[in-house]
Amino acid sequence: MNYNLVYFEKAFGTAEQLGESDLPEICFSGRSNVGKSSLINKVTGRKSLARVSSEPGKTVTINFYNLKECRLVDLPGYGYAKVPFAEKTRWSELMEGYFNSGRNIKVVFQLVDMRHSPTEFDISMLEFLSYHKIPFVIVLTKSDKLNVSQTKARLEAIKDELGEYYDNTRIIPFSSKNGNGVEQIRQIIMNVVQN
Repeated sequence: MNYNLVYFEKAFGTAEQLGESDLPEICFSGRSNVGKSSLINKVTGRKSLARVSSEPGKTVTINFYNLKECRLVDLPGYGYAKVPFAEKTRWSELMEGYFNSGRNIKVVFQLVDMRHSPTEFDISMLEFLSYHKIPFVIVLTKSDKLNVSQTKARLEAIKDELGEYYDNTRIIPFSSKNGNGVEQIRQIIMNVVQN
């Protein structure tokens, strides 16, 4: 898979705008500011393919990146408290429209900040994916911000915090700074696209 060929293809703000799903889709989901854009940039080896912002709630559209064999799909972040109610409603309709439109979704990388317990929104997203039988992998972002003992403690705690979603789920600590987890994510993308 040649990540050098990846390019931004299109962005949609409403479910009605979504085009047809003619390629396998690899999704990146998580709360606002968890590092979805940084992860996409690191995995593709591009510094600014996906726009990164220090301000949460900046990705308000579903962004599609074409990689020839598949599309990488950057979903808008959830859980940012300062977003107006109308915007939260639009987000909810957009996400439900996306997931319920019969798309060729191969896997969802569900991002969770490794430094903190999963939020209610994170758990709700896992419930949604499980209920709809959509395959997912949990990616623990910002792993470089923890030392060895903190990392060990968080990996232990996450077993209880995720509950039933821990068993039989692939969990990958990831860092956009040092590249920890990048090759594992690329391997999963290649495997699901080829199968």
